Amino acid sequence: MTALSFAVPGRLEAHEPPEATGRPRDSVRLMVASRADGRIGHARFRDLPLHLRRGDLLVVNTSATLPAALAARRADGTPIEVHVSTAAPDDPREERWIVELRDGSGPLFDGDAGERIALPGGAAFELLAPAGPSPRLWLARLRAGAPLLALLARHGHPIRYGYVPEPWPLAAYQTAFAAEAGSAEMPSAGRPFTPELVTRLVAAGVLVAPVLLHTGVSSPEHDEPPYAERYAVPAATARLVDAVRGWGGRVVAVGTTVVRALETVAGEDGTVTAGSGWTDLVVSPERGVRAVDALISGWHEPEASHLRMLEAIAGPALFERSYAAALEHGYRWHEFGDSHLILP
Repeated sequence: MTALSFAVPGRLEAHEPPEATGRPRDSVRLMVASRADGRIGHARFRDLPLHLRRGDLLVVNTSATLPAALAARRADGTPIEVHVSTAAPDDPREERWIVELRDGSGPLFDGDAGERIALPGGAAFELLAPAGPSPRLWLARLRAGAPLLALLARHGHPIRYGYVPEPWPLAAYQTAFAAEAGSAEMPSAGRPFTPELVTRLVAAGVLVAPVLLHTGVSSPEHDEPPYAERYAVPAATARLVDAVRGWGGRVVAVGTTVVRALETVAGEDGTVTAGSGWTDLVVSPERGVRAVDALISGWHEPEASHLRMLEAIAGPALFERSYAAALEHGYRWHEFGDSHLILP
């Protein structure tokens, strides 16, 4: 993999959504990078119709964001915050969840099996076992008189990291495509889309199809691979992907979540079939991509595992040049930041 060594300067962190300053969502910047000729251009997200063609297919994630952060207390009374990530893949009753314990400085690594974490409304999480190689994530059993989603709806708030100093309502963390609640954090590549922009794209002959992938928490350790997430690719979407590629159109994934879902059900020849369940697929340059031609994404931290996916789509040279240009031209990072369109 191409090595990226940089830190995101504070001035390039998006601390608030563009609506906070009276601008629409689609006013964020858009870098357009073309693998065919190596060109890098600069636009606004509202200019997206100029860079897609009639017969292209946008595949979007319809997962809606949960208020997945809960105020909590440890047994000794220490206040902490619990970030609820995802249900345990082998628990159809959804009584066990993967959670992250945090305080004001970041993840906590000192959890113990059997520890009881008190939650609002008399509920609690009982820590069962580490949920992976990193001690920051725990498999926990919910002890509550109501389902977790009801508990979150009543007492939760959106997950927010230190680069966003002020709280924003849950609506600020929903995309125009949000339909089924289930993501711990917003599938943020879709955030700049507005209903008006979608209308312009459809009127220009760009097709739109849904998939579902519920995202977990995204604060990975260095080189920590993504863990299993729940997904669904409808039959109609699978057929449309195959048809678009058959007539020479481009399949444009809106976000790394969409890439993960589509590539999970793509055969070696790129044919996509309907499917649902849990995916732990890691898309890398070594594996390559089979069903996706282009990608709309935000800007990722240098240690994020998603960068391997971006390199697989862009190729190492364009990938490295894009990130260098983003730093040089002041693109903004994180969920309220700017966008990156990688074309074949």
